[in-house]
Amino acid sequence: MSDQNIASTDEPSPAAAELLAQMPFAVASGVELSEVRPETVRGRLDWSAERCTAGGILHGGALMTLADAVGAVCGYLNLPEGAGTATIESKTNFFRGVASGTVHAEAKPLHVGGTLIVVQTDVRDDRGRRVVQTTQTQAVIAPRPPSGS
Repeated sequence: MSDQNIASTDEPSPAAAELLAQMPFAVASGVELSEVRPETVRGRLDWSAERCTAGGILHGGALMTLADAVGAVCGYLNLPEGAGTATIESKTNFFRGVASGTVHAEAKPLHVGGTLIVVQTDVRDDRGRRVVQTTQTQAVIAPRPPSGS
């Protein structure tokens, strides 16, 4: 996975952009990736009026989209060669609203096993305060043998 170990930058690397492009909803929602490594994936989402609910507060769905996308990339980077993944559970706790700036997500694997990967994603505001914490459980789907084998 050495080609997937990407240093943190303000601009997404080609590999990060390629991973994100596999999730059109995340791209359309404004999610950006800034660091992509099996042990840590970081991304961000800017506040905008189109992503808000009443009172100019960033919508919970937008926050969950960021956490889900960043966590999914982390899970994907921890898969065995040729395996796939499917989220089987996702739980989000909300701690505070965001009325401006950028939210920053950091996903780390809590467990990488043969059948399950569990990823925790913390989302913080520009002041470093926790806004959301999401825990995803992802099934590891083994590659299918070729037909006729």
